[in-house]
Amino acid sequence: MKLNMAEEEDYMSDSFINVQEDIRPGLPMLRQIREARRKEEKQQEANLKNRQKSLKEEERERRDTGLKNALGCENKGFALLQKMGYKSGQALGKSGDGIIEPIPLNVKTGKSGIGHEALVKRKAEEKLESYRRKIHMKNQAEETAAVQFRMRLKNKQDEMKLEGDLRRSQRACQQLDTQKNIQVPREAWYWLKPEEEIEEEKEEDEDEYKSEDLSVLEKLQILTSYLREEHLYCIWCGTAYKDKEDLSSNCPGPTSADHD
Repeated sequence: MKLNMAEEEDYMSDSFINVQEDIRPGLPMLRQIREARRKEEKQQEANLKNRQKSLKEEERERRDTGLKNALGCENKGFALLQKMGYKSGQALGKSGDGIIEPIPLNVKTGKSGIGHEALVKRKAEEKLESYRRKIHMKNQAEETAAVQFRMRLKNKQDEMKLEGDLRRSQRACQQLDTQKNIQVPREAWYWLKPEEEIEEEKEEDEDEYKSEDLSVLEKLQILTSYLREEHLYCIWCGTAYKDKEDLSSNCPGPTSADHD
């Protein structure tokens, strides 16, 4: 009975556990096979690329070696030249003013057809020229816009200056007329209007637009002439002169530009 128990295998022994560990399922095995095949394919591709690369290098080396070596008598073309009196290192042509070195060889390695590189270069130049034209037009437009803006700003500033000179002339005219006991201005716009009248005119203008025949510049010219003739006063000098001779002698002129 003991012998039979000894002959029976112990399921908890190391031999039984090791046997169980050596048994592998089918899925990991398939993964290992696939991984091995993948590595083999990659290795074959790498070997093919290396082989192709070596062939190209060999071809380039043979070509460079052939181009570096001078032609010998075994070359039929060179032999014909020698028969006609040509010597190695001599320039071509009857007078010896031709080329000495052979025309360089440009090897085409790409798959594009003849003239493709010239076409690509021409398209690139056209694209660059179009881009330059767009930039030039954009710069011109920006410069024109800047000039127009400066002109509008200058016109606005000039207009504001004219309006300020006109108000100053109206104020001086009212003061000088009052000193001479002139109760009513020669023209209604010769004097500054009271603020109440200005407000009333604004309300009237909202209901009905009223246009004036004279511009601000024309009003200023007329009013300054009146001040010079009637009161011997120059708005630009800010001075009332004694007589016409004093005015003509000491005043630069009747306009603002004369006083600059």
